[in-house]
Amino acid sequence: MAKKVAARTKLRQYFVEHLGEVLATDTLAEVAGIRDYQRRIRELRRIEGLNILSHNDRDELKPGQYLLESLEPIPTFGHGISSSQRARILARNGFTCQICGAGPGDPDPTDPTRRLRLHVDHIIPLSENGPNDDSNLRVTCSACNEGRSNLSVPPSQRAINLIGLIRRAPKEVQREILTFLLRKYRNEENPG
Repeated sequence: MAKKVAARTKLRQYFVEHLGEVLATDTLAEVAGIRDYQRRIRELRRIEGLNILSHNDRDELKPGQYLLESLEPIPTFGHGISSSQRARILARNGFTCQICGAGPGDPDPTDPTRRLRLHVDHIIPLSENGPNDDSNLRVTCSACNEGRSNLSVPPSQRAINLIGLIRRAPKEVQREILTFLLRKYRNEENPG
């Protein structure tokens, strides 16, 4: 009797065999042979570090399309951080990178065809015995998490905290703040 191959293993192999090709969600569902195949794709990304892109990462990809960009691994989420803890840290930090102030979906400063993703990162790394406590976790964007600085002069901690508050506000409040700031600074630039 042949041994059954796990869906994640099948998907990993298929992505590697089709490196650089746009793959449709219906094909991936068929390859996986299970209904919850999208969870396995997330695991390949988050746990194994496969550089699988979707429409959230690349403007030219449509919803339901995926692309394994390269075999070079991407940073993975720390083990031992539950989804509820991750959600709590994201909310606490206002869905804002604590290094540069970027948010989810902002353009990647090193590759404008990609969008930034948010990660929950250890301040003291696990490799240096850093704990999984909330106090040792922060939100970083994919660019900062990969060791690149996406701003020549990062915002101050006060500015990052304020950006985080604004990101948590409803869209209409964010627009009101933007309108106020644009009006204020246009008047300062053109005083007469």
